[in-house]
Amino acid sequence: MPRNGELVRSILALAAAGLVAALAVVTAGAASARSSSGTVKGAGSTFVAPLVTKWMNPVQQQLGLQLNYNPVGSGGGVSAITNKQVDFGASDAPLSQFNPTCTTCVQTPWALAATGVIYNLSGLQRLKLTGSVLAQIYMGKITKWNAKAITKLNKGRNLPSTSITVVHRSDSSGTTFNFTDYLSHVSHAWKSKVGTGTSVSWPTGEGESKSSGVAGAVRTTPGAIGYTDVDYAVVNHLGLMKMKNRSGNFVLPRAKGIIAAAQLDTHPAKDGSLSIVNPPKSKKYRNAYPISTYTYADVQKNSGPNAANIKKLITWAITKGQSYGPPIIFEPLPKAVVAFDKKQIKKIHS
Repeated sequence: MPRNGELVRSILALAAAGLVAALAVVTAGAASARSSSGTVKGAGSTFVAPLVTKWMNPVQQQLGLQLNYNPVGSGGGVSAITNKQVDFGASDAPLSQFNPTCTTCVQTPWALAATGVIYNLSGLQRLKLTGSVLAQIYMGKITKWNAKAITKLNKGRNLPSTSITVVHRSDSSGTTFNFTDYLSHVSHAWKSKVGTGTSVSWPTGEGESKSSGVAGAVRTTPGAIGYTDVDYAVVNHLGLMKMKNRSGNFVLPRAKGIIAAAQLDTHPAKDGSLSIVNPPKSKKYRNAYPISTYTYADVQKNSGPNAANIKKLITWAITKGQSYGPPIIFEPLPKAVVAFDKKQIKKIHS
């Protein structure tokens, strides 16, 4: 038989163990209830994928929703939501740019970022380019890094004679839309011979699927150039071009430049689309990065039994969710865009 002190300690230990076990059951039950409150499935843009990935844990913790996302590219996302295979499609180009497209969807601009021009030249960071020179590179007219048009913009930099390997998207891509829309703004030759689109007939270069494919090809190919969301450049330790804007300044795709460009359009069209490419010369846009873009969540107006969860997710994304963007170069939406978005979300029903 244990002495009195030992007996008391034993009783207390058993009681504590029982309390811990009870608390564990309650906590597990609460966690189970929260995790079972719903799942929202999305697919599309690889451009916005880094941000959506950042959202997954806080969406689970704050909303009790499981967010599943398949970064198949904007074209794949539009196809998936058009065919009602997911709860939302994500695209970096407006729905009007896809054929076929979702004619029964609500389009909501839910993120703001930029398309970075990435390149692989060891030891040469922050080179400068103009839009017209970039267009000539992508048309195959400038093929060496030490070409006169590039060296003239980068005086004092020792540019190599390395051949330029052009890399572009091979799949239907909203990032391609943003990139080619910019080139069409700055080059009459590009606009007339190639044009703007989520898929175009590229004059030169190699095609890669998704932003990760483009970034991977540029990373493994000395002398390569490509275009992706900025976060892919950071993760892959690639160079980022300083692009000349219409005010004459060379600007990196960073917060200051994206926020300045966003001022160009904060009042979406009736269908939810916006364009902030190549802002005009003015004091207001002197720091604007010229290949900035909004990106969209596309949702069926009639979303069936999961409508409430979809609305909850997108409302969170355009409000609290914006705070997760700046570390990966996604900037907060302007207040006027958020106000528009809230009206769009009200159109979603079961």
